[in-house]
Amino acid sequence: MEGIDGAFMVKAAAFLGAAFVMAVGAIGPALGQGMIGKQACDSIGKYPESASKVRTAMIISLGMVESTAVYCLIIALMLIFLNK
Repeated sequence: MEGIDGAFMVKAAAFLGAAFVMAVGAIGPALGQGMIGKQACDSIGKYPESASKVRTAMIISLGMVESTAVYCLIIALMLIFLNK
């Protein structure tokens, strides 16, 4: 491969790694948030008197699941901007 140096290959690998991290890191939290929302709606539908407790637990759970996606974003940004 004439004309391709090592720095180009490192940057290309970093960009592909960042894309892979964000693809996998977005699928998991999206599925988890969907499951949490479904279960919360089912629970509130069956037991409307416990809606405030279910809502509080749901919001805390959604925050914990979303933190995984944020960690993946941070890793992807580090791969893109901190490679030399």
